[in-house]
Amino acid sequence: MGHREDLLTGAAQCLYEKGFGQTTARDVVAASRTNLASIGYHFGSKDALLTEAAVRAAAEWNEELDKALARVDPTAAPAERMEQTWIQVVELFRTHRRLWVTYIETLAQAGRMPRLREVLADAQGATREELASMFHALPEDPDAADRQGHVLGSFYQALLTGVMMQWLLDPENAPSGTDISEALRLLTTPESLPV
Repeated sequence: MGHREDLLTGAAQCLYEKGFGQTTARDVVAASRTNLASIGYHFGSKDALLTEAAVRAAAEWNEELDKALARVDPTAAPAERMEQTWIQVVELFRTHRRLWVTYIETLAQAGRMPRLREVLADAQGATREELASMFHALPEDPDAADRQGHVLGSFYQALLTGVMMQWLLDPENAPSGTDISEALRLLTTPESLPV
């Protein structure tokens, strides 16, 4: 590996261990076994380097989510697919905690870093589409399909992020995949709603 790759690997390690805000240029140099001048030469600044490392971490998040969603049986009934999906997602929160902490910290940085915001928004859009199409047959009309896919996918994306936060803050009381599936069933069954 060259210095550029070494720096990215070291920066990713620092993001996982210390977080975006606590990582210094010297931390990255120590983790990558390079030198301070390499950061400026290859990336221009420590923040630009950490942004690129965070982009890689976001790609890792998407890969892990895709693997989890691929384990869901596409031939199962919609309610069963829903439960399988949320069980897989919650298991990711349990087994890849360090990755999700880094992801949440990266989201917080995205408001100040246009490149990072753009990459995360693209990833969010892909996840939104994937989640909507997993549970719903969208209309054949492209405009209606886009609208429904966006609305449904946005809802699932919000649910995903909210559940992730609960698992990071209070795993003992966070909902299981079965709990989430049951809640969605209750919300969509009119007779279960209070009058």
